[in-house]
Amino acid sequence: MKLWKKIALGLLAVVLLIQIPFIYNRFQTGNLADKIVQLQAQKAAPANQNYKDLKGILHVHSSLGGHSTGNFEELIEGASVNNLDFVVMTEHTSADFDTSALTLNGVYKNTLFVGGNELDTKSGDRFLLINSDADAQNSYKSETPEFLQKSHSKNQLAFVTYPEKFKSWDADFDGIEIFSLHTNAKKMNFFTFPLNALWSYGSYPELTLAKYFTRPDENLRQYDEAAARRKLTLFAGTDAHSNIGFHILGDDAGNKLIDFKFDDYATIFRLVRTHILIGKDETLTRESLISALKNGHTYIGFDCLSDASGFSFTAENGAEQKIQGDEIALSSGVKLRASAPQVARFIIFKNGEKVFESGANTEAVFETKESGIYRTEVYLDALGSPFDKMPWIVSNPIYVN
Repeated sequence: MKLWKKIALGLLAVVLLIQIPFIYNRFQTGNLADKIVQLQAQKAAPANQNYKDLKGILHVHSSLGGHSTGNFEELIEGASVNNLDFVVMTEHTSADFDTSALTLNGVYKNTLFVGGNELDTKSGDRFLLINSDADAQNSYKSETPEFLQKSHSKNQLAFVTYPEKFKSWDADFDGIEIFSLHTNAKKMNFFTFPLNALWSYGSYPELTLAKYFTRPDENLRQYDEAAARRKLTLFAGTDAHSNIGFHILGDDAGNKLIDFKFDDYATIFRLVRTHILIGKDETLTRESLISALKNGHTYIGFDCLSDASGFSFTAENGAEQKIQGDEIALSSGVKLRASAPQVARFIIFKNGEKVFESGANTEAVFETKESGIYRTEVYLDALGSPFDKMPWIVSNPIYVN
């Protein structure tokens, strides 16, 4: 046999051997998907019947704001197939027109869309501005405190995005994006992910991505420190752009012979969601959505692992009961109660420090006689690594005074 053939066969053998762990990962991902289906079948009824649990997405872009190839039809369909209640658009600003007004606003196929912007201040801080207006395009001219003062005078919410780059921690912002799909994706191993995607993405796109999720330790630490000074909302963002993939033989009208996207809206909208709680008799509107986000009546659900709808985190002091985002008087003591729609492990944090951890159960109860800021994280240990270290649910805190 000629030398070049020997070399070619050797290289082929190496390539095939390299595939073995990724083929095995494909098998493991299939088992994980089966396990999730089994757990979903055991879901319990919602614990708190006084509130509607509505799920949606924050931090979404379209081609209107640049850096994206996604169009409105894709957005509406992506939200519809996932039965989302709301989507908060955060278009990049333009010097020539108001992208928050021109993006999707209103109800489309039963999903409420609310226009907003992603923008930078003169201080170098980046925000998601919800309920935005045409003046957002001038944010780069204002230092962060001035920008926030203007925003609050208009009943706008200014949420910190990319907290790892944020500088103005003493400013009066409204919340922090503690988990970003975009930021998490940048931490992926870019040698192993393409090979895992080759074998697993076609059948299990969400789980192929979710297996690379890591708990946002530093962002949570920063949130806990900031929330010790005043009430703040934590949430997760997708930073969805629908622009990673490839196509063959296309034109400017969007016609493509072959078109494949890793991050199409329908897929990305299944990964992580922000759930809001509104009164059981209340209607979801732009105003009620903004109110829930402002008051921290929200929690994060990594719904690709299991739909978190029905999660509850409450505080009781005698007849008084509050939900996450609320304040409650300490008095003689407060009972914190966390419930999940299926068996899980609960951890309760006080001022960022773990003070309670449960075994596998659908409910955890912790009584405290100390003031502090209490929030909970819920873990699906039954799914195995990495989900014994990556939370399924992250609540907003209850403020015990």
